[in-house]
Amino acid sequence: MTLRSDLNLIQQWIQPNSQVLDLGCGQGELLEFLKYQKACQVYGLEIHPDSIVSCVEKGLSVIEHDLNNGLKHFKDGSVDTVVMTQALQAVRRPDLLLDDMLRVGKEAIITFPNFGYWRTRLYLVSKGAMPMSKTLPYNWYDTPNIHMCTFHDFENLCRDKQLTILDRTVVDSTHEESLSTRLWPNLLGEIAMYRVTR
Repeated sequence: MTLRSDLNLIQQWIQPNSQVLDLGCGQGELLEFLKYQKACQVYGLEIHPDSIVSCVEKGLSVIEHDLNNGLKHFKDGSVDTVVMTQALQAVRRPDLLLDDMLRVGKEAIITFPNFGYWRTRLYLVSKGAMPMSKTLPYNWYDTPNIHMCTFHDFENLCRDKQLTILDRTVVDSTHEESLSTRLWPNLLGEIAMYRVTR
């Protein structure tokens, strides 16, 4: 089974035979891989009914849930890893959801678009309009992104919450890492990928 390149990077941070909760799991591609290739116990939360049906057809345990309502139905420490890809910037209170993720899981894996990327900055300066790109394909009025942040913003949040960053990968739109993205992540990285714990 071949995974999308960003999900392949994420699965490398997840131990075999572990328990994983995927927030906004979409069609369940990551969960399916973890269940059948790494023998993980997997659970997903998703808001779109068609995606939930697709997950159930794959034999995955997924329920309908709005992440803005938090994770109050999950017990403390009930899973090993909580994953949230490309959704941090779309929830009302990302700081509170991050707290909930690390209450429910021992570790959290979070990915989000970097609004400090140089093309995003240049677009805003040169056109005087909110940027649109392959990784940000929305108009300002129909975007799901309500909390734009950069790598620095997220790392400052982790520092304020006294969280430990276990791993960080900075990639381009094709999810490839390079020397330049490692040297200047906030300027040259398009997508942030973090693994954090308390």
